[in-house]
Amino acid sequence: MKFFIDTANLADIREAQDMGILDGVTTNPSLMAKEGITGKDNIIAHYKQICEIVEGDVSAEVISTTFDEIIREGEELAELNENIVVKVPMIKDGVKAIKYFTEKGIRTNCTLIFSAGQALLAAKAGATYVSPFVGRLDDISTDGMALIEQIVTIFTNYGYTTEVLAASVRHPMHIIQCAEMGADVMTAPLSVIKALLNHPLTDSGLAKFLADHQKAGVPAK
Repeated sequence: MKFFIDTANLADIREAQDMGILDGVTTNPSLMAKEGITGKDNIIAHYKQICEIVEGDVSAEVISTTFDEIIREGEELAELNENIVVKVPMIKDGVKAIKYFTEKGIRTNCTLIFSAGQALLAAKAGATYVSPFVGRLDDISTDGMALIEQIVTIFTNYGYTTEVLAASVRHPMHIIQCAEMGADVMTAPLSVIKALLNHPLTDSGLAKFLADHQKAGVPAK
């Protein structure tokens, strides 16, 4: 399973990259705004900076909602760097645009997926990725992980090459469950990724080894 980081924060992206586990980046207008990145020129420049840090795919989201404008904006984004994946909303004109982009060789990430039917439409249009939002479904008392499992099953049944990119991942168990269910990719904030490092027995075991080493001058066994 590929690990993407869900942020526009350059320091977080660099830290994940330095860990050696980063496969790509996802962004959205909210994440850009959180970092104070506003205005077309600044946003474009920020995407270029991200692409200089990361070797993998970088999802850059359009803010347009009509076919012609999605195409115009998406083509501009795709020209920035070969690693850019155009992020398109799950709406009628978005699906139509995904088909257009697919025929032009432009890779896409269909975002705001909340049902298997939506994922199926995006896959039929040729989306590179679909992004089901796990945490947001959990927020309304719906099992977000069940949707991941359902989409993976459907895509496997029919041999779709569209990758399932689990989004809105809120905690480390979401990551583990995504891996168990066969998600191709998960995207999460750096804090959630780093939480996988933690276990109390690791901490206590390391503390004991170091204490024994200090006392005896030899590593504990």
